[in-house]
Amino acid sequence: MTEGLSEAADQPRSKALSFGAGGLIGTLGGLIGLGGAEFRLPVLIGVFQFAALEAVILNKAMSLIVVASALPFRAQSVPLSAVIASWPILLNLLAGSLLGAWLGAGWATRVKSATLYKVIAALLVVIAIVLLIGHGHGDARPLLTGPAQIAAGVVAGLGIGIVAALMGVAGGELLIPTLVLLFGVPLKLAGSLSLAVSLPTMLMGFARYSRDRSFSVLRRHTGFVLTMAAGSIVGTFIGGRLLGVVPTAFLLPMLAAILLISSWKVWRHK
Repeated sequence: MTEGLSEAADQPRSKALSFGAGGLIGTLGGLIGLGGAEFRLPVLIGVFQFAALEAVILNKAMSLIVVASALPFRAQSVPLSAVIASWPILLNLLAGSLLGAWLGAGWATRVKSATLYKVIAALLVVIAIVLLIGHGHGDARPLLTGPAQIAAGVVAGLGIGIVAALMGVAGGELLIPTLVLLFGVPLKLAGSLSLAVSLPTMLMGFARYSRDRSFSVLRRHTGFVLTMAAGSIVGTFIGGRLLGVVPTAFLLPMLAAILLISSWKVWRHK
C-alpha cells in the first residue's frame, strides 16, 4: 500500500517539535511503564501528517529503540535471572506473537489507507479499555493452567502480535495484563517479560514490512525518527521518576481519555 502517502511527509520536520512531542509521549508512557507508542501513533498521523502506513512503520522503529533502551534500566530492579527463569511463558506467547506480527504487517501493507485509519482508531479504543481494566492489578493467580493455559497463551500472543504490527507498537499495553491475568506473573516482572516478548515480535514485523517499498520511509526520515526516539527515551526516564508523584487513580482515566480523543481524530482523518 503506497497510494495516498502524504506529501507532507516529505517536508522537513522541526527537530524541537519532534523531540518535544517524543518527550511528552515518553513521559506519559513512562508513568505507566510503557514506551509511549500508543500515544505516538495518533501524533504521527494528526500532528506530523504522515499517512497511516508510514506512521505505523515509523512508530515501530521508534518503539524498538525505546523498548531496547528500557531493558538495561529495568534490569536494576528486575533481575535478568528472573526473566530467564520464566522462559516457558516467553516461548508460549512468542509462539503466537511472531506469527501474528508477520500476518499483521502483511495485511497492513495491502489495505487502503482509509481502512487502516479505521482499524487503528478501533484499536486505540480497545487499548483505552484495556488500560483501565488491565492495570492496577496486584499479583494474581493464573487464570488457567496446563494445556488450556498454553493454548490461551498462543491465541493471546497471536492477537497481540497482529495488533502490534498494525499499530507499530510494542504491545506492552496488552502483554502486561495478559501476563498478570493469564499467567499470574507479578506486575514488575510482567513489565520485563513484556519487553522480552516485544523485541522479537517487533523485529518480525520489521522483517515483513521491509518487503514492501513503503519501508523506505525510514530512510527518508531517519533524522526525524532518531530525534523523536531520543525525546521519547528522555520522557520515559522522566515519567518513571514522576510515577510516585502522580496518583494512579487520576492518571489512568486521563490517559484513556487521551486515547479515545486520538481515536476519534484518527477515525476522521482524511
